[in-house]
This record gives sequence, structure tokens and C-alpha cells, in this order.
Amino acid sequence: MQVRLSDYTPDWTQRFEEESEFLRSVFGPEVVQFEHFGSTSVPGMKAKPVIDMLVIVRDIQSVDARNEQMAQLGYDVAGDWGIPGRRLLRKGGEERTHHIHFYESGNPQIARHLILRDYLREKPDEVRAYSDLKERLSSQFSETSGYSPAKKGFVGQLEKRALAWAAESGRYAE
Repeated sequence: MQVRLSDYTPDWTQRFEEESEFLRSVFGPEVVQFEHFGSTSVPGMKAKPVIDMLVIVRDIQSVDARNEQMAQLGYDVAGDWGIPGRRLLRKGGEERTHHIHFYESGNPQIARHLILRDYLREKPDEVRAYSDLKERLSSQFSETSGYSPAKKGFVGQLEKRALAWAAESGRYAE
């Protein structure tokens, strides 16, 4: 898939809200909470224009039970996609618009995603550094198959800083 990098736009928040509303109509009371995360949730961040959504549900099996329905609605049902306990749905085909990550309430991956988002929202220097890296890599790699692995080391270090920040600030304490 080709790398598509865009400047931040508030439209991403609206697209998150619209998709949340639609998914609420499909999953109903099974949904506990929706969260917008990833680069499109951070003002000022350059991003692939793909909305990352976290959908926290009461029972992950309820997502599996709707796989056929979601496929008929045009979603790519990708299973756990390498993260046990997650269910990933992708929307938009080759011009992907959404990555929807379902987790059962209490899954530790939820906090990891939200901590990184919140850290970036409070650290404009980190946003600039990450955006600059994305710019450089997008000029080197036209396909995500090269681009995504090339930023993995930076993202790993960024996550470590975010987790340390969360621990120091007492955020997300159990």
C-alpha cells in the first residue's frame, strides 16, 4: 500500500465521530467506549489519513459474532492481526480510511494506546520530531511495507518515554 502522508486536519475528529455513531448502531450496548487514537488524534501531527479507533466492548466474542455482517458492510475483518485479544477491522480497501481496533474492557493494550496519544497531545516537541521523521521516511519509501518498519525503532522509544511520563504523572494508575 502506498504511503499517504497529510497535514493534520480537524476533519479527522469528525470522521471519527461519524464512524463511532455508525458502529454504535451496529454493536449497540456492547460498546463501552470509543477512543480516537494514533496520529490522526494528535493536533499538529502529520499522519497517514487513516483514522485509528479504539472500541472497548464488554465481550470480544460479540465482535467475532458480527464478522460476516461487517464484511458485508465493506469492512476487512483481520482478526487479532498479531495482538492477542484485539480484533481489527479495516475500512476503505486500498484507499483505507479507518483502522478499528476492538478490545474487551480491561485489556492492557487499551492503556498503552491512550497513554501514547495523551503524551503526544501534551508534548509538541515530540509531535514535531515524529512528524519530521515521517516526512523524511515518506520521501525514502513510497510503500508502507518499507515506511512502517523504518519508523518502528523511533516509535518504540517514543512509547517508552510516554509510559515513563504516565508513571511519573500518576496517569492511568490501576
